[in-house]
Amino acid sequence: MSDTPWKFSALEREAVYRAIRERRDMRHFSGDPLDPEILTRLLQAAHQAPSVGLMQPWRFIRITDTGLRGRIRTLVEQERQATADAMNAREAEFLRLKVEGMDQCAEVLVVALMDQREKHIFGRRTLPEMDLASVSCAIQNLWLAARAEGIGVGWVSLFDPDALGDLLQMPTGSKAIAILCIGPVDKFYARPMLEQEGWADAQPLADLMAENCWPNGHEHEE
Repeated sequence: MSDTPWKFSALEREAVYRAIRERRDMRHFSGDPLDPEILTRLLQAAHQAPSVGLMQPWRFIRITDTGLRGRIRTLVEQERQATADAMNAREAEFLRLKVEGMDQCAEVLVVALMDQREKHIFGRRTLPEMDLASVSCAIQNLWLAARAEGIGVGWVSLFDPDALGDLLQMPTGSKAIAILCIGPVDKFYARPMLEQEGWADAQPLADLMAENCWPNGHEHEE
């Protein structure tokens, strides 16, 4: 087995893997405030994410106005109802799920894609969605850093991006992609909440892996 002088110590490596393993999409918060220094560290971690062409397409809007937070939550509730209507047989089951923690979390961040993204073609000429991939990496960085800090994060995607953009006076061409609920929690879920609630089960990695062709297809014969 080859070794490298660049790897972290065993304790440091385990801390990284533990943060990944124990990260949870949180919906329940303690209601306690968040230390501003921790919020700064989380945002800096997000800002250190990889981005295609170093375009850094993420934009963060911190929601500190309680009235505005309430209006954002109303947008989420509207989409929750619309999603439930589209669930057919699972409508009642879906409505029982807690899908956001904006009533208890310490901080609300709206994460958005920048405007004028068409100017950035490095790495995006055939894959323009790489800007979204870059912002997703930023959110994941923040999420893992938060778990290491013992802070919960919930990603809310139930909203109309155009309506939220209008509410936040976002420029044409920008797009809100996430509402993040952030704050202290009383405990972290032992398993992902949707598993705990019986909504779905995570698939094993082996079922999603393949070699040389699409999973479950016929591999190329030499």
